[in-house]
Amino acid sequence: MLPRHLRTVGGRCFTPSCNPRPLCMSGNFPWWSGPPRPWSSFFPAPTWHLQDNSRPHHYAAPHRPPLPGGPIFPWFPPPASWLHLSHFNMDAKGEEPFRKRKKEMGEGEEQQYKRKSWTKRPYPPASDLRVPPIHGTPEVVVPASPPTESRAPAQRRWEDFSRHYPERSSKDKFDFTVMSYNILSQDLLEDNSGLYSHCRRPYLFWNYRLPNILRELQDMNADILCLQEVQEDHYEEQIKPRLEALGYACEYKSRTGTKPDGCAICFKSDKFKLKLVKPVEYFRRNIALLDRDNIGLVLMLQPETKQKDAPMICVANTHLLYNPRRGDIKLTQLAILLAEITRVAQVQDSRFYPIVLCGDFNSVPGSPLHRFIKEGTLHYEGMTIGKVSGQEKYTRGQRILSIPIWPQTLGINQQCVYEAPAKNQKQPGQSSAEETVMKTDGQDTESDKRVASSLRHHFSLSSVYSHYFPDSGMPEVTTCHSRCAVTVDYIFYSASDSNVFRQPGSDAPCDGLQLLGRLSLLTEQDLWSVNGLPNEINSSDHLSLLAKFRLNL
Repeated sequence: MLPRHLRTVGGRCFTPSCNPRPLCMSGNFPWWSGPPRPWSSFFPAPTWHLQDNSRPHHYAAPHRPPLPGGPIFPWFPPPASWLHLSHFNMDAKGEEPFRKRKKEMGEGEEQQYKRKSWTKRPYPPASDLRVPPIHGTPEVVVPASPPTESRAPAQRRWEDFSRHYPERSSKDKFDFTVMSYNILSQDLLEDNSGLYSHCRRPYLFWNYRLPNILRELQDMNADILCLQEVQEDHYEEQIKPRLEALGYACEYKSRTGTKPDGCAICFKSDKFKLKLVKPVEYFRRNIALLDRDNIGLVLMLQPETKQKDAPMICVANTHLLYNPRRGDIKLTQLAILLAEITRVAQVQDSRFYPIVLCGDFNSVPGSPLHRFIKEGTLHYEGMTIGKVSGQEKYTRGQRILSIPIWPQTLGINQQCVYEAPAKNQKQPGQSSAEETVMKTDGQDTESDKRVASSLRHHFSLSSVYSHYFPDSGMPEVTTCHSRCAVTVDYIFYSASDSNVFRQPGSDAPCDGLQLLGRLSLLTEQDLWSVNGLPNEINSSDHLSLLAKFRLNL
């Protein structure tokens, strides 16, 4: 059978009178873009009937001349600029062979491989919104503004919490807004196009998506933007210039592997002064557990106020590994990020500057990883690796998390802090468990075992969102595509003692923030009422998160 999208083309319906072998003109794809080849070199041709339907004929499909033993067959060259069919792998998450080869490669060889494996894809300028034509058809111009013939966009409301706090003079406070947004890399969209089968094809073109994304960033007008899945060429040539024109200063960190996307943090240059930039790479060549290419980015920003000694704010952005069954990797990546934050945000002793932690954590609310961020403690003895992120429904039979999760060579202890090299050396004959917990009497105790299998961090972090609607109990959703609708995106922050949303039991010493407001999320039903994500108005498969904070000076 012909693929479904070729059964009706140009107002004509092509129906086979038999059940032939799959039409495979090139061996892998349903069409052939090279020179004509003899029909007999493929297989005996079926007989096709052309059936006119009631739809108007927009164009007359060109036909190949009849070949001996074969029918008249319509010839359609491939729409090369629509979707790159060489990447038509619904579950592609990267190039595993390259990850395995990294360990044997030198730095120069790795960079040379990356240059060969990723050729920059050409694309027209953002102002050119023409859809590439199919052979013989006129160009279709996609409107730059959202279409009006579809349903109205799902309404999100601003929730104001400022009434919970006493009024302060402008010189004693600093208010700012933070936006976290996974904008959906075009490269990943094409590699996983099966996730977007619900969406009309023209709405997936980058030339259509880009104006919608830029319009949303401009309308939100946040003081700090934390963006994930930002494709490097799009960032350098389109996104960054536009944001700089709006008054933002931008910092970017690309992934360490062959996928050309990364994370960006942009901030209003008239409201903040950049004090430090810390890119974070999770890949470690000599550690098998850390063979993935996810990254993070940490900035230290100082508010532009009349007070010269205004405290700095630590802003971190990350995109953790997706794989639902590799919770051990996710926890280790998170531990690296927390260790880096500890390095740059520590004031003195155990006190820290206010922290805002954003990103796509690929973990659901209430999961062990989510609880660890909010509660500061995770006891993982006997926990399966698929249970960590809460994405796996069936974890029976999976491997149990090892104790400790990551090897000593990483140099990070169970408190998610970098250790001095002298303290990190393993004594001859000493086991990993003995190395993690120093024993005074030579005997294991239940307390020792619990400490050895527990993770801790020193921050007092709360989530901007409650993840459930209080009136209905329905879960909030941050991503919704053809296969699932769930929350994986978060904004965590250091809550002050006076914050009404401070995480119960948080007692870590920290100069915190007050949550003044947030942009509400939606339910799965709300999103499917506008045909899920992405759609003609929202051009990512994630919703943007927006919150307003107050720093008391």
